[in-house]
Amino acid sequence: MMRTIDLRGQQLSPAELLAIVPRGADAHANAQVVAAEIVADVRARGEEALREQAARFDGAEGHAIRVPREQLEEALASVDPAVRAALEESIRRVRLASAAQVPQPQVTQLAEGARVTQRWQPVNRVGVYVPGGKAALSSSVVMNVVPAQIAGVASVALASPPQRDYNGRVHPTILAAAALLGIDEVYAIGGAGAIGALAHGVASLGLDPVDVVTGPGNNFVAAAKRVVSGTVGIDAEAGATEILVVADDSADAALVAADLVSQAEHDEQAGAVLVTDSPALADAVAAAIDVRVGETKHATRVRAALAGPQSAIVLVDSPQAARDVSNAYGPEHLELHIRGAAEAAAGYTNAGALFIGPSSPVSLGDYLAGSNHVLPTAGSSRFAAGLGAHTFLRPQQIIEYSRDALEAVHSEIVALANAEDLPAHGEAVTARFA
Repeated sequence: MMRTIDLRGQQLSPAELLAIVPRGADAHANAQVVAAEIVADVRARGEEALREQAARFDGAEGHAIRVPREQLEEALASVDPAVRAALEESIRRVRLASAAQVPQPQVTQLAEGARVTQRWQPVNRVGVYVPGGKAALSSSVVMNVVPAQIAGVASVALASPPQRDYNGRVHPTILAAAALLGIDEVYAIGGAGAIGALAHGVASLGLDPVDVVTGPGNNFVAAAKRVVSGTVGIDAEAGATEILVVADDSADAALVAADLVSQAEHDEQAGAVLVTDSPALADAVAAAIDVRVGETKHATRVRAALAGPQSAIVLVDSPQAARDVSNAYGPEHLELHIRGAAEAAAGYTNAGALFIGPSSPVSLGDYLAGSNHVLPTAGSSRFAAGLGAHTFLRPQQIIEYSRDALEAVHSEIVALANAEDLPAHGEAVTARFA
């Protein structure tokens, strides 16, 4: 089912590793073109475009795009008590972990009367996207909204696809999660169109543009976020999910297989990669996957994901080679099923989140670890971070100098200004001592 990439006996450069790791590149390229068209249409035609897109992509017509408050209240009142309890515990844990991400103001005293204060200001308004296609991710409401609230964001708008099975309403569990968090500005909008609406606003719906758009989604959502980046801030291009498992011969093949299948369950474009220096383990995992796929609910979807170019079993010669492959790939989720995993984790520098040992599966991070499950995909963890309170904060510097402190650096400012042929810069300081 999964193809094998055999790298044994090869000494590959970082560039060669980047070129050889499994990717679904064509899907990203195609999504970019479509997403740009959808976003442009929403910007030009607003609600009319959104309704056409809902009919085309979601099978929903005539629905209330802005969700009435009573739908939120009804969803919260009717949610399964066990699900509500799980959401409340997830909220508690993510609040605790997110609070640790908020830096305290720092004051640097450079000289007598010369002070620079570093403070972190939240953006004013955030747009959160919550997928609802193949899976209604109520957990993503928690993962996006809680860090924004912890950061001090004053206004949060949430968008999620209208559901054909619920007469064009947003999935009730998503609405219940929003209600638990006090979010009452919710829109039944899906996919790239939702990203365009949040970024540019839709006047007829009372939807004002946001400052930052966050949230996971498929490749079209990720591509739309790239399109609007610059108009608004984005967290990361969190496209189709991916998992990379590094395992040695001490790993439990059944658990590795279960974790690979768990992420392939999301989407046909999901990536599942095993990197190992044990051919015997590779064979055992492949066999365990065959059994597990035959028993799982979304078998067709899982088979498509595991058979795609974005998934593979990669054979390497050594633990060091496994680490190099992982760092080149830059996985969204990285699991380490190896001896001394906690110590070895320091060498795995490129990953959205690391899951250490057999009792820390990705599913834990999806729901109740306290960490955030909105993470960079498609190799972007090599330069981007997952979502957190820091996503919604901007560092600002406050400069306070007394007259004496300014005079102390007067000559240096003039010297540098003249060296750059910007004499007016220096003259602006000299004017204060004329």
